[in-house]
Amino acid sequence: MPDLDPSKINVILATDCGSTTTKAILIEKVDGHYRQTFRGEAPTTVEEPVADVTVGVRNAAAEVAELSGRRLLDDDGNLIRPAQGNDGCDIYISTSSAGGGLQVLVTGVVREMSAASAERAALGAGAIVLDLIASNDRRRPHDQIKRIRDLRPDMVVMAGGTDGGTKKHVVQIAELIAPAKPKPRFGSNYRMPVIFAGNKEAASEVSETFDESVTLSVVDNVRPELEFENLAPARDCIHDLFLEHVMAHAPGYDRLMKLTDTPIMPTPGAVGDILQQIARARQINCVGVDIGGATTDVFSVFEGADGSPTFNRTVSANLGMSYSISNVCSEAGMENVLRWADQTMDERELRNRVKNKMIRPTTIPQTAEALVFEQAVAREALRLAYQQHKEFATTLKGVQQQRTVGDTFVQEGGGRSIVDNMKLDLLVASGGVLSHAPEMLQTAQMMIDAFEPEGFTELAKDSIFMMPHLGVLAAVHPEAALEVFEKDCLISLGTVIAPKGVTKLGRVAMSYRISGSTLSEEGEIYFGEQVIFPLEGGETADVTITPGRGLDVGAGKGKSVSRTVKGGTVGLILDGRGRPLWPDD
Repeated sequence: MPDLDPSKINVILATDCGSTTTKAILIEKVDGHYRQTFRGEAPTTVEEPVADVTVGVRNAAAEVAELSGRRLLDDDGNLIRPAQGNDGCDIYISTSSAGGGLQVLVTGVVREMSAASAERAALGAGAIVLDLIASNDRRRPHDQIKRIRDLRPDMVVMAGGTDGGTKKHVVQIAELIAPAKPKPRFGSNYRMPVIFAGNKEAASEVSETFDESVTLSVVDNVRPELEFENLAPARDCIHDLFLEHVMAHAPGYDRLMKLTDTPIMPTPGAVGDILQQIARARQINCVGVDIGGATTDVFSVFEGADGSPTFNRTVSANLGMSYSISNVCSEAGMENVLRWADQTMDERELRNRVKNKMIRPTTIPQTAEALVFEQAVAREALRLAYQQHKEFATTLKGVQQQRTVGDTFVQEGGGRSIVDNMKLDLLVASGGVLSHAPEMLQTAQMMIDAFEPEGFTELAKDSIFMMPHLGVLAAVHPEAALEVFEKDCLISLGTVIAPKGVTKLGRVAMSYRISGSTLSEEGEIYFGEQVIFPLEGGETADVTITPGRGLDVGAGKGKSVSRTVKGGTVGLILDGRGRPLWPDD
């Protein structure tokens, strides 16, 4: 294994083993700076007939080698390490979501409290949460046991009770899981991993409940006190078990684990890590989204109540652009989809288009009308996913003063969303419909319409979905990861400025004064208008915005704000349509 001293790392090979495609990138130190230089991909080979993920990895690496002229594999197909001249790489790192990624069952006593904290730990580790079983989820015990039996999770994460608090209900949850004997998704001959992250005083009784069919790991409580979350121990344990149990039994992953120089990370967990790195480095609040065929992942890093950055991730499992497109149309309503498109489109024809997309999920729009409709559906999928994320990313429920225990769960004071669009500094997009839009303006417009950023917000997209590779690299060489993220990963679309609030059509939404090396403008934007000024990537401009009466761009209603803004491929967007865009929603 090569030396992981960052000063000696000059050539990095990174792969992301997705469910269908394995993507490889080469990162090299060029003139003292780290740059992403070449990229290759190959079909993922985790399924039969190959059933060995390393075959796809080697094929993707071989394509990078062919494009770069750098020999990465020897005659036996082994990676050449460390780099010598024009041969080999210094380190090889990888992420994975192949085989459906990391799938977890979460349990807790109170759904809105201990179970929600355990869910945040699992999502932060890059997991898909299959279900959340809690004492107060209104299902009868036999229904809960049947559900546990029907699922085939990779592991179970248990929480419940504050330290020194209730033990009875925590043990009752264990008594549901034990007789259900959940079976693991991969490998029939190993014991189901169960992580207990609840009341430490209940650990011994919980342990006695289980037999040898499970492997129990006891970690610090995710909710040791009502007012405090401690997610790191559970998250770290999930990562460890992901490698020891899940990856070890997935086809070919035992060989892949021997190839890599750092532990394999779940793809979403790696994306979350690089976003947290950039938020810390720039001291900003940011949101990232990855919209796929079946799911939409939303990541956010916002300053919490204690001033430290708080990370949240949600997976909207039925909001996607191919397999889940009919669910998007059903949940949003076709009238909400059509408000982004030409209202004269024939609704029956569009419903047939949705059904055809489900039958042939890999097809792409062939006509301008089909593209407009797909991008309209994308806006609603993103809007709904972001709405779910904001409802999940809250301050801790149950910590406010309440009259009764029952009031805890109906009062909003302890569950206020920490996602604040006015404080959002950077919005990053990835996923096919956003990354592959024919025009950058279309990507920017979908992001603005779906997320409704307020005040001053920088827009960017992930050029080739490089964030997973950089997330795992950040664990070894954070400086290199951040440098490549800034220079090669992000394509800056520009900056959007939008007042919060609604006024009457014809009234002034904002007055502006723009001063830059290539741009000098001043004037007014009326409510309902949107104007774009050209401002290239790498350029900046000094902007002063005075919002109209009753509107706010960050300093309060009617108060001016002056900022230096960044340009991009789209430019500077002044959006006077108001927030919310659809007040009746």
